[in-house]
Amino acid sequence: MNAHREAGCQAPRDDALPFDAALARIIDAIRPLADRERVPLRAALGRILAVDVISGVDVPPHDNSAMDGYALRAEDLPAQAERSVALRLVGQSLAGGGRPAAIGPGECARITTGALIPPGADTVVVQEAVSVTDARVTVSGTQRPGQNIRRAGEDLARGTAALTGGHRLSPADLGLLASLGCVEVEVLRRPRVAFLSTGDELRGLGQPLAEGEIRDSNRYALFGALARLGVDAYDLGTVADRPEALRATLARAADGHDVIISTGGVSVGDADHTRDVLATLGGIDFWRIAMRPGRPLAFGHIGGTLFFGLPGNPVAVMTSFYQLVRPALGRLAGGHTHGPRRLRARALEAIGKRPGRTEFLRGILQQDINGEPCVRLTGPQGSGILRSMSLANCFIVLGHASGPVEPGQWIDVEPFDDCM
Repeated sequence: MNAHREAGCQAPRDDALPFDAALARIIDAIRPLADRERVPLRAALGRILAVDVISGVDVPPHDNSAMDGYALRAEDLPAQAERSVALRLVGQSLAGGGRPAAIGPGECARITTGALIPPGADTVVVQEAVSVTDARVTVSGTQRPGQNIRRAGEDLARGTAALTGGHRLSPADLGLLASLGCVEVEVLRRPRVAFLSTGDELRGLGQPLAEGEIRDSNRYALFGALARLGVDAYDLGTVADRPEALRATLARAADGHDVIISTGGVSVGDADHTRDVLATLGGIDFWRIAMRPGRPLAFGHIGGTLFFGLPGNPVAVMTSFYQLVRPALGRLAGGHTHGPRRLRARALEAIGKRPGRTEFLRGILQQDINGEPCVRLTGPQGSGILRSMSLANCFIVLGHASGPVEPGQWIDVEPFDDCM
C-alpha cells in the first residue's frame, strides 16, 4: 500500500479506541479451539497440550547416585570432622548394571552417576573426597549423611500432573514426556490462518516494476511472523483494489480458515475497500485504534472466522501484528495469553509524544557503563521505514496518557526476544 493512504490518519480522534481496550475486546471475542489430535512426540514441539499428562511412574524410578564416588552407610561416617574412617570396598554399582549387592556395616561400593544405590547404603561420597589403598577407602568426617543421592520420584511422583492442558510444549517438555515413555501426545489443532495483501501498486518477487509500483513486502513479513508461531498459514497472494475481487477472496478464505489477515485498504482513501467489504460479508467490531503506528485496523468476523484488517505500511503491519494479532492467535490456539515482557530502561534521547495514543517505537536496548539498561531510537520512525524494525531489538512503549520523554527518563521497553 502507498504511504499516502494512511497519511491523514495519524492524529488521534475521539472515536479511536484506546490500545488496551482494543486488545481486551479482541481477546474477549475469542474462544480457544477445542479440536484435538494425537501427534508423535517429536512433532509436538510448540504445540498446545489438550489434556493434563499424568505420570504413571516415578521419575527417577529408583534412588540413584548424583555423582561418581562411593556408596556407604551414614552410620559409618566419622562423628567429628577432624576424624576419618577406613571402609572395606566390597563391590560396585554401574549405571544400567542392574541391582547391586547390599552394603553392610563398615563397607562401601564404587558407584557411578545414575547407578542404583546399593541396599543398605544411603550416602554417596564423591571420588575426589576419598583416598583408596588396595580394598580400603578412607573417608573424612566432613561428609553429610544422605548427600549426592537422587531419590525416586523427586523429579516427578507417580500420579501427579507432569504437564497441564493449555501448556505450550518446550524442548524440555519433550524430554520430560520422553522420560514418562510417551510416544504420542494429545494436542489442540493449530489455527488455520489465511493472509493476503491488497493494492494495485503491489508486485510480487520476480515481477517487473512499473512507475509507482512497489514490492509486496508485507506478505513475507507476515509469513515469517506466522511461521514462528507454529500456526498453519496459507498465503492468498495479492488482491487488486476492486471491491468485487476482495469480496470473492474473503468469502473463499472464510471457508476453512479460523483467521484471515489482510494488509492495506482499511483507511479512508478512495481505493480502501476492506472495511466496506467486511461490513457486507460479516461484521466490524472496531476499525480505529489510538495507537501509532497501526491506527487504522479493522477487527471483525466473517461468519465464524476472525478477521484482522491491518494497515498497509510495513512497520504498522508488523507492530499491529505483534501487539494485537499475536496474542489473539495465542488465545485461539488454546494457550495462556501472556503479553510480551516489559522492562524499564533509561531514554538516551528526547522523544516527542503527545497524550491520547499508545506509541510503539523501534529502539535499541543496551547497557550503559554502569550496567543499567538504556535505550535509543533506531532513527526515523516513519511507518514505511521497514529497516527500523530490522535495526531494532525492542519496542519502546509510550502509554496512552504519557507525554514527551526527556533524556534520562525511565520508560517501558519490550525486547523483541519476548514478542517475535
